[in-house]
Amino acid sequence: MPVSNSGTCCVPEPSPPPLPSAPPPPASIPHGWYPDPWGVAHYRWWDGHAWAANVAYFHGTAATPSGRRRPRLPAFLSVPVLVCGLLALPFIGLAAVFEPLVLALAFVPLLFIVPVLIWIDRLEPEPWASRVHAFLWGATVAVVGAVLVNSVVLLTAGEAATAVISAPLVEETMKGLGILWAVRRREVDGPVDGIVYAGWVAAGFAMIENVEYFFVASDDGVLAETFVARALLTPFAHPLFTVWIGLAIGLAVSRRWRLPWAALWGWAIAVLLHAGWNGAIVASIDLDDDRILVVAAVAFVVIFALTIVLVALVRRRERRDYVAAMPYVAHRYQVPPGEVGMFSTWGEMLSLRRRLPRAQRRRFDDLHAALARLAALHARPGAIDPADEQRLAQQLAAARAAMRPAPPR
Repeated sequence: MPVSNSGTCCVPEPSPPPLPSAPPPPASIPHGWYPDPWGVAHYRWWDGHAWAANVAYFHGTAATPSGRRRPRLPAFLSVPVLVCGLLALPFIGLAAVFEPLVLALAFVPLLFIVPVLIWIDRLEPEPWASRVHAFLWGATVAVVGAVLVNSVVLLTAGEAATAVISAPLVEETMKGLGILWAVRRREVDGPVDGIVYAGWVAAGFAMIENVEYFFVASDDGVLAETFVARALLTPFAHPLFTVWIGLAIGLAVSRRWRLPWAALWGWAIAVLLHAGWNGAIVASIDLDDDRILVVAAVAFVVIFALTIVLVALVRRRERRDYVAAMPYVAHRYQVPPGEVGMFSTWGEMLSLRRRLPRAQRRRFDDLHAALARLAALHARPGAIDPADEQRLAQQLAAARAAMRPAPPR
């Protein structure tokens, strides 16, 4: 039975409105920035197969692109990332030349973080270009902003004030701006997307921060201890803090709340958790009492476990909405039951994907992502943006075409 836009399965909608029209896609040209065919923005990213969510504006929120120069940067870059990346590059270069082991060890936490982020994002996979941009934002923009402000506070107020006050405020703000940038690009559909982008931004920030800590620890002869503490025992520290900002922003987008106020409570939780953890470390060192750090570590584990439960619940709810919306999506976009049935049951979908040849899994994932994004679009309250719907419908058509077997020669 078709479902309503709320995502429930109890309100029939036998006659959906007609799909909005759009100019044909530039199928014969390579990926890049092109005038937005819907006029929502000045330019929209074409990935070589379908229009993406990435858009670019010039002095306004919507306009025709005539007379405007198209962006020169690919979707995984932006001007802030490029500028701050150039500022951070000498530091990374020095580490690579003089301390290659330090640079290699800084990547170890990603072995834990990245698989978790991919698992969380499996329901509605985000484009890799968007994920890379979020990671680079954390590794460049957030790091450069934090270093500049924290250095000033360190010189004027001391190490304790920097660790307990400045670092939580500045670092969580800079990481939160990376999530808001994804919202600006129209890449965040709901709380799971917010959590995913928060995780990638935090992972990029933590990696560069680990380079700094490991570099200093190597000079002090305590590299092994620092590596165990930061990379093996607390690799999820920064994602744990920032995930609350992503959750708040994602909820605001999906429920059409006022974004600044909705994001504020997530930012406040992130800052408090960050300040509490740093404060426990500072107090343990200043008072020479390891019991403080033990208590903080236990509290950290409890909060981490509760956060995992919360993320799992949010993900399960989004999966339930996705499954409930599949009949409506199939009806509205004329997808045969056999095709949509592959994605109606989560376990069967994963089982089928594992049995596919590796070369076909990418096309399977593209089809799944297109259906999931349309389901998320119809689960939002309020009116649906025709441009968003047409773009996603086009992605669905392209993914379905790619899944069809090639005609015999």
